[in-house]
Amino acid sequence: MRAATAENTFSEAMKSIGPGGVAEAQLPGFASLEQQAFLNLWRTYDRLKAFEDELFGRHDLTAQQYNALRLLQAAGPAGLQTLTLASRLISRAPDITRLLDKLEDRKLVRRERRPENRRVVQVAITRVGEALLDALAAEVLACHQRQLGHLSQDNLLALVELLRAARGPHELADSAGSKSPPT
Repeated sequence: MRAATAENTFSEAMKSIGPGGVAEAQLPGFASLEQQAFLNLWRTYDRLKAFEDELFGRHDLTAQQYNALRLLQAAGPAGLQTLTLASRLISRAPDITRLLDKLEDRKLVRRERRPENRRVVQVAITRVGEALLDALAAEVLACHQRQLGHLSQDNLLALVELLRAARGPHELADSAGSKSPPT
C-alpha cells in the first residue's frame, strides 16, 4: 500500500509541473520553491541514508569507506592516486588519509609511494577488500531496493536526470577541470 502511495505521490508531483517547467503550487512555510526542493532533498537523503548506515554498520564500515572500496575495485589492480580517489568520492572527504588508514588497518587496501615521486601515494584494493565487496553485493542491492524500489523505472530515470541537473553546475565549479565518473 505504501509503495503505491509513494508512486502516486511522485507521479502527481511530476504532473504538477507546468508547461514552463515550474510547479504550479508551492507549499506554504517555505521562502522559495528552491528552499522547498532543497529541504525535501535533505529530508529524503536523511531517510534513505538510515538504510545504508544500518547495513554498513553491521560490517564496521561507513558509506564513505564502502564508496572508496567500490571505486578502487573499479580502478583495477593499479588502483588510484590518493587525490584522484578523493575527488571521485560521492561525498567530500577532507581527511582521505584517515579514511585510508582505517581501511589499511583492516587490510582492505594497500598504499604505495611512487618511486619516481615519493609525494604521490597509489592506493589499491586488496583481495580481502574485494572479498568484502563481494560479500556485501547482495545486501547493497537489497538496500537500494528498500530505498527506492517503490518507484517505477521511468520515475527512477526522471529522478536521476533531475538530480544530475541540480548538481551539474556545482560539480563543474568544484571539479576545476577534473572529471568524475557519472553517478
